[in-house]
Amino acid sequence: MDTLTPALVALVFAAFFAGAIDAVVGGGGLIQIPALFAVHPGESAATLFGTNKCASIVGTANATWRYARRVVMPWRTILPAALAAFAFSYAGAAAVAWLPKDAVRPLILVLLVLAAVYTLKKKEFGELHRPAHSGRRELLYALILGGVIGFYDGFFGPGTGSFLIFLFVRFFGFDFLHASASAKVVNVATNLAALLYFVPNGYVLPLLAVMMAAANVAGSQAGTWLALRHGSRFVRRVFLVLVAVLIVKFAWDTVRPFV
Repeated sequence: MDTLTPALVALVFAAFFAGAIDAVVGGGGLIQIPALFAVHPGESAATLFGTNKCASIVGTANATWRYARRVVMPWRTILPAALAAFAFSYAGAAAVAWLPKDAVRPLILVLLVLAAVYTLKKKEFGELHRPAHSGRRELLYALILGGVIGFYDGFFGPGTGSFLIFLFVRFFGFDFLHASASAKVVNVATNLAALLYFVPNGYVLPLLAVMMAAANVAGSQAGTWLALRHGSRFVRRVFLVLVAVLIVKFAWDTVRPFV
């Protein structure tokens, strides 16, 4: 990778847009991972996933820092959720060996449809920030949410950010802006857990990861600016668009073996 080839430029642009989407509602992997596989078809999947995680964690950490400067972060909820997600992402990764992903895909599709219908049906869902829990109940719910999401991210991955946002709104009473900001912290934890496996085992393209991380940070700057400028209503709309894209993707992946 000594020259700036068109394919490399395309990857950098993909990383920028992935960072922007991730900063608002998550889901940047839907852009970044296919781009990596298209440009480097000969590389192992683990190496490309590791490179993707390297770029993503830097952009997500930047988005977290940007949100924390402008939004009052509910740390008593976020930190337990992040710690649980970090721990359970290992369990999710281990489960890949004995639980086939194809068996889970239809369930994820149903959950995405339910989340979209629920959000559309309740017009004021996520518009106002009204934290619903405190004390031990808040801690317990945060640990459960983090554990479930961490396991899912380690095992499967796609849609983690969308599920996080929906669950923070539905079960904790956050508005979409606070939910998106909170999701970034949990995403950093799960990405870090994955990198503790990928990096020591050499499953990273270092130079490409650095270039994509820089582009991802630039994209996250743009994404957080849009989210903070336009607020929860904007985040809600982007969330619904992303969930619609995920539904189409999962539906196609489910029926493709039979076509």
